[in-house]
Amino acid sequence: MIVIQNVGPSSPVRIRRLWKKRILWGVLFGLMVLIYGSHAPLITLTKVDGQVPFNPSSCVVMIELSKLLISVATLVLTGGTSALHAPPPLGRVAPYAVPAVLYAVNNNLVVLMQAYMDPSSYQVLSNLKIASTALLYSLCLGKRLRPSQWLALGLLMGAGVCHSYSSLDLGDHERAEAEEGPRLYITAWGLFLMLVYCCISGLAAVYTERVLKSQKLPLSLQNFYLYGFGVAINGLSSFSFVAGEKSFLEGYSVVVWTIVAGQAANGLLMSVVLKHGSGITRLFVISCSMLVNALLSWAILGLQLTPIFLLPVSMIGLAAYLYYR
Repeated sequence: MIVIQNVGPSSPVRIRRLWKKRILWGVLFGLMVLIYGSHAPLITLTKVDGQVPFNPSSCVVMIELSKLLISVATLVLTGGTSALHAPPPLGRVAPYAVPAVLYAVNNNLVVLMQAYMDPSSYQVLSNLKIASTALLYSLCLGKRLRPSQWLALGLLMGAGVCHSYSSLDLGDHERAEAEEGPRLYITAWGLFLMLVYCCISGLAAVYTERVLKSQKLPLSLQNFYLYGFGVAINGLSSFSFVAGEKSFLEGYSVVVWTIVAGQAANGLLMSVVLKHGSGITRLFVISCSMLVNALLSWAILGLQLTPIFLLPVSMIGLAAYLYYR
């Protein structure tokens, strides 16, 4: 008699496998939130006399280079270097240049926008990229979202605005009057650039997810192509436009190298999410990281938390429940 093991939907093996997958995704999500949330406090710790002592452009290049080297090491360890023995077809490699170009454009837009709006307005309005990413995710990838999921993403965007608003010092009228011009301002050109920035941010995330999932290649090889273009494009931008400011590795400290290592790890973890998960998860990572950022700023930098901090916490929790229920 042939005995067929219980491998149905409720079998113990299937349940254990499901829980193992959930735990792994939970650990991955927690690491990404911690790294994202610690980024701003770590940058603050590097400042000398209120100024960042290193070249931000060189930091971006070093992050991309670190991701590229880790991708190569992964290819070697997994025996995937055979794919590099011959030049790959142009049609396979060219799509990976698009995200690098889009992210490079956005990095420059961030700098350009500062001339047309104050930093606080930028912080609040940049939450619009949650809406742009969700819309492009639905349109370009053909993912239909339930009304409750749209509501959840709206709550995420609202949580970002509330968190940004809580960090604004709107009550210091004396200092505001002492400053030249209005403290909070945004021009029409600044608003236009912000909309372009949010659209490019959403497009880059959605396009990267589409490329990673459409090509049946090992993720380490895809990362090699992706970050190869990232190093080339960001390196060209860095050496072309900031050659006269600071030397390439000037001002690097242990904390700066920690930032490089953390952001490189986060980029590689994000590629896992986009390959095997969903770009919407990225939005929840960014939103939850705001809370970690606030807690670390309170614990390390001594910044004060206001009661309104509990509002975005509640909104993000409700958004997660509505989206994943």
